[in-house]
Amino acid sequence: MMKQLLVAGLTGLMLTGSAIPVPPSVLTKKKDKKTVAQSTTTIRKQDPASAWVDSVFNSLTPDERIAQLIMIRAHSNLGQDHINAVVKDIQDNKVGGVIFFQGGPVREANLTNYYQSISKVPLLVAIDGEWGLGMRLDSVISLPRNMMVGAIQDTTLAYEYGKLLAEQCKRIGIHIDFAPDMDVNNNPNNPVINDRSFGENKYQVARMGVAMIKGMQDNGVMASAKHFPGHGDTNVDSHLDLPSINKTRKQLDSLELYPFRAAIAAGVGSVMIGHLYIPAIDPKANTPTSISYKAVTKLLREELGFEGLTITDALEMKGIGKFYSKGQESLQSLLAGNDLMILPSTAKGSVDAIRKAIKKGQISQEEVNSRVKRVLRAKYNLGLNKPQFIDTRNITEDINAKTDSLRRKIAEKAITLLGNDDKLIPFSPAMTQQKLAVVAVGADASNAFIEAVKAAKPGTDAFVFTSKQTVEQIAPIVSKIQRDYKAVIISLHNFSRRPAGNFGLTMAERLIIRQLQQELPSATVVFGNPYALQYFCEAPHLIAAYEDDSTTQKVAADILFGKLAPEGKLPVTVCPSFPAGSGVTYKLNEYTCLPESTPEKEGLNPQALLRIDNLASDMISRGAAPGCEVLALKNGKVVFNRCYGHFEYNSKEPVTPKSIYDVASVTKVCATTLSVMKLYDEGKINLDATLGTYLPFTQGSDKAGLKIRDVLLHQAGLVAYIPFYKEVINAAGEPDTTIFHSSAGPGYTTRVAENLYLMDAYKDTLWKKILDSKLNTRQGYVYSDLDFIFLGKIVEEISGKPLNQYVQDTFYGPLGLETTGFLPRNRFPLSQIAPTERESIYRMQLLRGDVHDPTAAMFGEVAGHAGLFSDAHDLAVLMQMLLNRGTFNNKQYLRPETVELFTSYGSTISRRGLGFDKTEKNNASRHEGYPSRLATGATFGHTGFTGTCVWADPSTGLVFVFLSNRVYPNGGANTKISALNTRGKMMDVFYEAMM
Repeated sequence: MMKQLLVAGLTGLMLTGSAIPVPPSVLTKKKDKKTVAQSTTTIRKQDPASAWVDSVFNSLTPDERIAQLIMIRAHSNLGQDHINAVVKDIQDNKVGGVIFFQGGPVREANLTNYYQSISKVPLLVAIDGEWGLGMRLDSVISLPRNMMVGAIQDTTLAYEYGKLLAEQCKRIGIHIDFAPDMDVNNNPNNPVINDRSFGENKYQVARMGVAMIKGMQDNGVMASAKHFPGHGDTNVDSHLDLPSINKTRKQLDSLELYPFRAAIAAGVGSVMIGHLYIPAIDPKANTPTSISYKAVTKLLREELGFEGLTITDALEMKGIGKFYSKGQESLQSLLAGNDLMILPSTAKGSVDAIRKAIKKGQISQEEVNSRVKRVLRAKYNLGLNKPQFIDTRNITEDINAKTDSLRRKIAEKAITLLGNDDKLIPFSPAMTQQKLAVVAVGADASNAFIEAVKAAKPGTDAFVFTSKQTVEQIAPIVSKIQRDYKAVIISLHNFSRRPAGNFGLTMAERLIIRQLQQELPSATVVFGNPYALQYFCEAPHLIAAYEDDSTTQKVAADILFGKLAPEGKLPVTVCPSFPAGSGVTYKLNEYTCLPESTPEKEGLNPQALLRIDNLASDMISRGAAPGCEVLALKNGKVVFNRCYGHFEYNSKEPVTPKSIYDVASVTKVCATTLSVMKLYDEGKINLDATLGTYLPFTQGSDKAGLKIRDVLLHQAGLVAYIPFYKEVINAAGEPDTTIFHSSAGPGYTTRVAENLYLMDAYKDTLWKKILDSKLNTRQGYVYSDLDFIFLGKIVEEISGKPLNQYVQDTFYGPLGLETTGFLPRNRFPLSQIAPTERESIYRMQLLRGDVHDPTAAMFGEVAGHAGLFSDAHDLAVLMQMLLNRGTFNNKQYLRPETVELFTSYGSTISRRGLGFDKTEKNNASRHEGYPSRLATGATFGHTGFTGTCVWADPSTGLVFVFLSNRVYPNGGANTKISALNTRGKMMDVFYEAMM
């Protein structure tokens, strides 16, 4: 019924009064037929907006026209007396609009419907909702304040923010939101603007403000740039008194006015004038800019060329209320040039004061009429010429629907990392394996941040230090954390957003944070106003999170643990060491994901592939290996990827696609040979040069003259291996304590296993033993680890980088490989890494995450012959790149000619390629064949001692990867996997499935 009355009322309104006023020229001149015809044509062509404006204007009495310039306060939580007062102003005083404040969505919508139904002219409905309707309404989720948006580096989300403001407002019948705040907050002690601003950089304020304005106005809600001419450099709250800004006009032009010029150029619909005393603009005493003709008309209208609505800040504020009341504040605002007077002390008194001023000639009737028509035209443009009715069904859900999503997007782009010189953040797997504590300072109980940290690092212990706790309670907590934990995450919550009284932070809160930062490795996350970071600028790792809601807390935890990278920059200066614009950013690795297909699409019989399951089951049941992963690509796509068994026999740790294995001698091709190929590509290594050419320390030994080509082919005459471990154990078979220490320290930094560190100088001994080893240049082909220990060293000498770093920078990183690399304990939790041997020759422990090969361990777990770890997927990427003749994802890593040279047969006395293993040349006549009975002569790859292999066949487009830990638990004595020929038989299944 209400809707019907409203529609009827508006329809009647459209039909009242004379249709359109006749132009004066028509009344004063003698009308001939031609003139009348022209006038009639002009009238008929009048635009719909003007027609509506004139129709409404002509229906109003002089007082009702003045009242269109008045907007009053409205709440939906103040009871019937308040509602009655609003109704009286709408019905009796015919005010032009209402501004909603506190209340609830459904109650406000119902009141809006009612107020619109009783208003003679559709009401302009507004809200001061800078961070969304949640700023005023219960049950509505708030968006972040502007300062968090100011930490973002592009404007996309600012536009999306403005769009969501508009959608929320339109859903509840609001036409204008007094946002965004365009003040440049260059005073950190500003008691009223502060984090409502986008920051202290005028360009950033302008960029973000303009984007938000466009987002609002493109979606049908008027924005309001405030608080003109700039409220950012004040230390007085204009709600309580009149702030003064004692700057020159030149200074104002260069800073405060800049964002407003940008907003005007962008077409902002309205500008809100602040209550500020700025002598450089108007020196008259006790003259706020909101009632200053020089500020509103001369500066904003005439000099800056603004043509939209000029709106006062709330006239009930003490910044003006201490000087004018009883409607005089509205009159003074109107005289200054404002269009809308909001929240005056009295609506009726305001109309009376303006009527008397017109009568006295203080302002002309024509000027007042032009302001009224400007307001009415704004109403038309905002859709008030159409029925105004709000459907309250699901209104709260609709308003909240997109808020959490946008809050998360903003948090992901805004949260700012400061410090981090030692790159503690993101926490490495090595860090997360240590005992970790999280201390929530200022929290009252566990919160989303604590829970997110616990989810990322199970076993983390949480402590809550409330704002009510005292300095005396600090010592026991700090002592316990220092004693029982290796690192601490500190979070700060629930402090005031305003700077007064140290943001409400107690001495105890600040002290416990500083003590924890001093006692052990820490990361401190400040959830709230970033100016509060000033108390913790000495922290080695500091994060500005800007807000303290659950969404922001979860994103901050994601950044700490490496799920997200920080992207924000400080929008304000918090201390000399962290000026505006500070912020550490980095990119997380973008990992490659191989495309998948079905066996049928790639020409394989899926039924034939079922044999893989049987072979894996047989392998496990016979004790050849506790588990494995088998992955195959055909034509560059994954056609088979299955995991079998567990890391250990009778274990509860299953093999998964994320399982990482020690690939042993696969290192030779997937690390060292790849590196040599790249250096050959670049003309930095000559295959017919000698070791002495690149390794000066070999000069004078019989190894200096060995050719690189022969070394790659294992036919340089080197011995197969040297059992170095026998030299480092004592008579009891235990590690010699003069060579090993149980913990890292000066001169003992080479980790070989848990609690076992080798004397750093012992590497010289290893090289001396290699140089002194027997050489037999006539022995022909002898597979040797020493060949690739030399080659790895050559890569380091030529590149100037450690082997692990060179191959990471050149191949693994650019290819997007997540797991492939050396030293996996530094990058992954042990639970992801398969154990190898329960070694008893010198390390005397179960090896998990430490390299299995005893010689590679003595070289610091990075060597040319062993030390690489990987999952199956990443190895498949490497082999596919080689199968593609050096290209992957449209990027060339190696020249096709180089790949062809190294992966072809390279020796007349063996099956070897340059670095790569190959199919036996007489494979067709062999009983089992190598690497499998059906492998073609084009096939290249390698096997690994721990029970691994990688093979690629260019002639069929097949890549075959097999990973296991067959050496668990007793080492190389278990040769069942070779006796069963599990790897070869599985590979043959894929060939047979192609037939």
